[in-house]
Amino acid sequence: MKWSPLMTLALSTSALASNLNVIVTDIPSLPETASHALHPSLASFSIETAFFIMYFGNKTSPNLLTRNLLENIENRIGIPPEIRIGGITADSTFWDPSLETAIFNFVDDSGALINTTIGWEFWDAARELLPGSTQITVNLNLESLNYTGALTVAESAVQGLPNQVAAFEIGNEPDHYFSFTAQNYSSIWESWSKNISNTLNFTQPKFQLAATAEDPLWPYDTPAADAQLDCVSALAAGVDDGNTVEWCSEHTYQYSVCDPTRTAVATLPNLVNHTRLAEYLDLWQPRIQSVREQLGSQAFVIGEYNSISCSGRDGVSNTFGQALWLLDTTFYAASINVSRLYVHQGGPLALQSATQLNKGGFSFYDLWYPADNLNGPAQVFPAYSAYLFVADTIGSSRALKIANIYPGRQSNGSTITTAGGDTSEGQLVIYGFWDESLPSGTNFPIKLALLNLQIYNETQNETRPIASFNISSLLASEDAEISVLRLQAPGADTQSANLTKWAGQTFENGTAKRLFVDEKVLGGIVTVEASSAALVLL
Repeated sequence: MKWSPLMTLALSTSALASNLNVIVTDIPSLPETASHALHPSLASFSIETAFFIMYFGNKTSPNLLTRNLLENIENRIGIPPEIRIGGITADSTFWDPSLETAIFNFVDDSGALINTTIGWEFWDAARELLPGSTQITVNLNLESLNYTGALTVAESAVQGLPNQVAAFEIGNEPDHYFSFTAQNYSSIWESWSKNISNTLNFTQPKFQLAATAEDPLWPYDTPAADAQLDCVSALAAGVDDGNTVEWCSEHTYQYSVCDPTRTAVATLPNLVNHTRLAEYLDLWQPRIQSVREQLGSQAFVIGEYNSISCSGRDGVSNTFGQALWLLDTTFYAASINVSRLYVHQGGPLALQSATQLNKGGFSFYDLWYPADNLNGPAQVFPAYSAYLFVADTIGSSRALKIANIYPGRQSNGSTITTAGGDTSEGQLVIYGFWDESLPSGTNFPIKLALLNLQIYNETQNETRPIASFNISSLLASEDAEISVLRLQAPGADTQSANLTKWAGQTFENGTAKRLFVDEKVLGGIVTVEASSAALVLL
């Protein structure tokens, strides 16, 4: 049946605050626009190759903060989040079996990281320190155009990580070097992936294609857009002639501080806005659809992403606002059938951009700092709790589907923008989750995510606005009791994990502090304060 959301939204405005009200008046059954079944590792991680050991430590000195943070997610979904070892430094990484340490990063006198060498202890650390059975994607060096070098890294990974290598990528963001076209890129990639598969006796496709960086051009069906190097153009050029491609990966960074022009718009109000986010990710919808038709429903992944490229922005990427952005990004991407998203962790690299804002230490967009560095001590940032929200939403279900209930979908697949009826101007979002494994799983959603993205900073003195979500039409009965778990902080600009609460608990030391809070609500009306979110268990 056709599912078309019918909702009303009212604004009550004073000089200091705007209180918003949404009434959901719709049939609650599973909509046609719902996603495929959510992958349990929807929320995963990409760790920059050169920084991997800094994040995880080694067998004699493991990084317990990192391990605890990953185990928190594993405990919620039943399996560890997936890990991609890659990024820009993967394209200058080499294998040396005689290396006596896990990793050696060669940094020149200017502070530029020139290349990275890894040895057996690198894979020992990954095998021993990641939660057991963690599935790992390994990014191989393409930019050096050294097939033998790429093969030796792949071979060592298979030996060092038995049963844990989920995929290999050949090259990181190859649309940023060699002026690759889809044709000459595919010629090299297809040959390498086929030869590595034959040498290592792979019997199934084992490669993740593309890992490209440039945003899709719009309109998408123009000669200029068709000429971009991406998953779709590479598939059309024959990159999978050897039947080696299992997934396609593209990268998304909505904002940037790689140059002053883009730095000027990389602000907290711009970041924490659903309309801006949806309009950005909607650029990928034609590619996602094409890849799924060719390779399968789970084939499209965002293999590396974060809020602001060139390592984030202080006061934006390290705030609670990033937590709200991360939550909205993950759920919206899932709602348009992205299988998994790997949030990138690492540090500023001097060779990324001559005009970039950041120069050293760990990245401001990291969910945690594993060690003391130029940008601050080892610590957890508010954004980490967004991944706990996602993990608790998915839980143990393997038949959960997501749909955007508010603002809803236009006929072209986009969520409704201001022009299409979202008078909240991108401030309110509702996601619904249906579990098809349950007897009534398609009749009513079992969970809702309510986001109030209206900016409120802890430095403000005025009354904090609230939004009232009337979801009574989505309940099986009028008197049903619902549980509400809240993602909260003093404001969008909060930078402290000890002030960031998920279901009443904080995670500043990697493990839960304070009491778990499961709020009970009757009557189907849930209030959510500005710059916060709530998971409703129906």
